[in-house]
Amino acid sequence: MLINPESSRELSDCSARAVSISKRFRVGATLDPQWARVTIVTHGDDRTIEQIVKQCERLARVREVQDVTTSPHIERDMALITVNAEPGAQRQEVLSLVGVFRAKVVDISHTQMIVEASGNKEKVEAFIELLRPIGIHEITRGGRIAIGRLVV
Repeated sequence: MLINPESSRELSDCSARAVSISKRFRVGATLDPQWARVTIVTHGDDRTIEQIVKQCERLARVREVQDVTTSPHIERDMALITVNAEPGAQRQEVLSLVGVFRAKVVDISHTQMIVEASGNKEKVEAFIELLRPIGIHEITRGGRIAIGRLVV
């Protein structure tokens, strides 16, 4: 959904009317500073999704609403994870997992690493589960975002 950045109150009103919307909104900048892209993650049957789309379209400062679940799209989740990484075998194990999952090391100390993982929800969760036995200290999840695929 493309919405005027000053419309957060209207968005809250929309979510209050649509019972099935989980409170998972992601708001990000677009190329045009007058508009922000809002990703809403929700669950429901076709009728419920259609109702949510219609309610959002009625908002005064909404330019466009797209239901990407019905068309080809790219969806990503992101997590920053602080994990044990003692020098030696433990650090090598973390680095091996980072390589397999195409994650990134974004910070490192003598005993820990902060790694960034992005991809679909299942990939990020699998990465986290494989890091658990090594010792996770903290996880910050960014939530899912989506965009329609390009037409070729």
